[in-house]
Amino acid sequence: MKAGVRSNLAKPECQEPITDSATAASLETLKCEGPVSTEHSSCLAATEEDEGDDDMARSGEADFRFKGYTFSKPFHLIVSYDWLILQGPATSIFEGDTLVLHCRAWQDWPLTQVIFYREGSALGPPGSKSEFSIAVARKSDSGHYHCSGIFRSPGPGSQETASPVAITVQELFAAPVLKALPSSGPQEGGSVTLSCETKLSLQRSASRLLFSFYKDGRSLSSRGISSEFRIPEASEEHSGSYWCEAATEDRQISKQSPELEIRVQALQKPATPETPPPAKAPGPLPLLPTPSDEQPVFSFSDPYLTYRINRLLRQMQDVRILLGHLVMELRNLSAHRKPATTKS
Repeated sequence: MKAGVRSNLAKPECQEPITDSATAASLETLKCEGPVSTEHSSCLAATEEDEGDDDMARSGEADFRFKGYTFSKPFHLIVSYDWLILQGPATSIFEGDTLVLHCRAWQDWPLTQVIFYREGSALGPPGSKSEFSIAVARKSDSGHYHCSGIFRSPGPGSQETASPVAITVQELFAAPVLKALPSSGPQEGGSVTLSCETKLSLQRSASRLLFSFYKDGRSLSSRGISSEFRIPEASEEHSGSYWCEAATEDRQISKQSPELEIRVQALQKPATPETPPPAKAPGPLPLLPTPSDEQPVFSFSDPYLTYRINRLLRQMQDVRILLGHLVMELRNLSAHRKPATTKS
């Protein structure tokens, strides 16, 4: 296998991933196209017959610039001298992508009894197809893959096995997390905003996700572009278990958030002072107790008022007693003065 890079001094040096990695007994030539300081330059792979064909030039996306030069993405070229190799994708694989593997023979000799393996386990029965694909890749599809096959004429005629290749399926976006603002325990009558939070991988930031919201198994909003759902005026009937779902537009990848329990707090009504019952018309005053009687005559809900009235009653009792003594003294004095008046 030979590999070479052809460059023109008047053109910028650049590197860009090629779709297929180099196989045994084939010549890969990288051509660099575009004038200096241009944003439309690219590298591409060509066979010996395509060398010198300027019509092969194509535009590429520039990743960085340095001293007036525009550079494309770098790539890794692996050269193998094995009879059989497993050829994986040249670019990163994310959830939802199609994963395609090729079992390639030396000089593309025909194969039979081809078997693909993952972590040492066969993925299917032997067959004539040298290609294996997974339509919708998942993270669980990551692992070490290899293939085996039997060469047909003019190959060695024996079964050959390719070296394992590590395949990693990257996460397109993390499982969402549902959050309630301002809190998961809002006051009755207030607004609540549910936010379904997740983030796309930087390499797939141009992709678009659609969001759905659910409460107690019932759909509230289905496949909208907004990651928020608003409850303008919360009430007790809005209490329940909520969760959200983020999905790609083609529905190939969808992920749900953990459930979030929301409990709407009822408003605390201000306590109104109790209105005392109307006062009854005063009746005749009871008999005044003797000075030795310490029990209150009246009892009211206000202890201070009860105390004042009972004290006043005790004072009136004392005045009554004094008046009684005074009356007795006056009577005695009057009895003593009557004989004297008669004698006069």
